[in-house]
Amino acid sequence: MVISIGQVSLETERGDISQARVDAVVNAANNHLWMGAGVAGALKRAGGAEIEREAVAKGPVAIGEAVVTTGGELYAKYVIHAAVMGQDLRTDQSKISKATRNALSQARELSIGSIAFPALGTGVGGFLPELAADAMISECVSFINGGSAPSLKRIVFILFSDDVLNAFEKRLHGRN
Repeated sequence: MVISIGQVSLETERGDISQARVDAVVNAANNHLWMGAGVAGALKRAGGAEIEREAVAKGPVAIGEAVVTTGGELYAKYVIHAAVMGQDLRTDQSKISKATRNALSQARELSIGSIAFPALGTGVGGFLPELAADAMISECVSFINGGSAPSLKRIVFILFSDDVLNAFEKRLHGRN
């Protein structure tokens, strides 16, 4: 599904974020920036251990913060590590919103044209996809409407299951 807001397209697709053809991918990170399971594990396997080494050197960070590393062997030039949970592996809508907002701010600083997000907090964090979609889409729409990243033209949510994809598409359709 694709909708446009101004000059920016918001898209959903089912797939493996580590294979995304974008300038930056967002990692659903813990606050120590270790890359073990879920999206982080997939990015580390596809992009190489150097991504984790670079990330861990920048941590720990506050929950909700985002840091940038290179993309290693990924197509994406950058990985934006958005800390959505601490060591308890729990998250909530507020943490997801803040992590999304800070990942978008990093994209603005990088002057990139495209970014891919996973469904933050819904894998290892176990958060409800519908609530994650509400938080993330709301932050993206606010960011776009604020006009603060003129280079950003494409935001894609790359989702790992049909259930999560359906939750995001339902929320995105409601914005159209």
